[in-house]
Amino acid sequence: MVRRRPNFNKTLRALIRDIATKLPEFAHVKAGRVLVVAGEARRASRGTIKPLCFRGGKCKDRRGRRKPIIRIRSRRMLYCITLRPLFFRGSSAKARLETVVHELFHMSRRFDGTLHSGRRHAVLGKDFSRKLRPLVRRYLKLCPPELLAPLAYTGEVRVLQWLERPGPAYIPGTHRRVRKVYTEDQLYYGITRMVTPKPRVRRDAAPRAKLH
Repeated sequence: MVRRRPNFNKTLRALIRDIATKLPEFAHVKAGRVLVVAGEARRASRGTIKPLCFRGGKCKDRRGRRKPIIRIRSRRMLYCITLRPLFFRGSSAKARLETVVHELFHMSRRFDGTLHSGRRHAVLGKDFSRKLRPLVRRYLKLCPPELLAPLAYTGEVRVLQWLERPGPAYIPGTHRRVRKVYTEDQLYYGITRMVTPKPRVRRDAAPRAKLH
């Protein structure tokens, strides 16, 4: 019998929902409004987050620019997290968890489709990691084994990918072929191989005595 490849989006959705439940700092996060996809490599990045709205959850700003709308199962998505190849091929379960928490940390507390202005790398610098790591350590103690185990998986998984990726904000009337709304029709389940390095065996610091 051929084993069906796991649906990794289902795992991530459950993980994000659990993080929002267990950590008060993420209580504003709604997993059902966050789209997660696998994307192309971008330098040494393991993941990135894209805000899908202007402030206040609006799709249009004061300058008249509009952002494409993404609706999945008739529900408008507010954020899109893109997981890069290094997430799947060069990370441990802990590192993958940290990547997910990292991207959630960027979200505005208003959860209106924008990013937190004070939680940008350019603003916090080295303090970003100092604020993030305690949250990761705390959640690791609370994370159910059934959610952590899939992050340590090695093998092929199914994960959403763009068939046609949304572009940046645009000014109506300046581009004729701009798609205004993206749905499941512009997504597909691609096959991605996860490779989790085996934990290193710790050797004794002191050398063993020789037998005579």
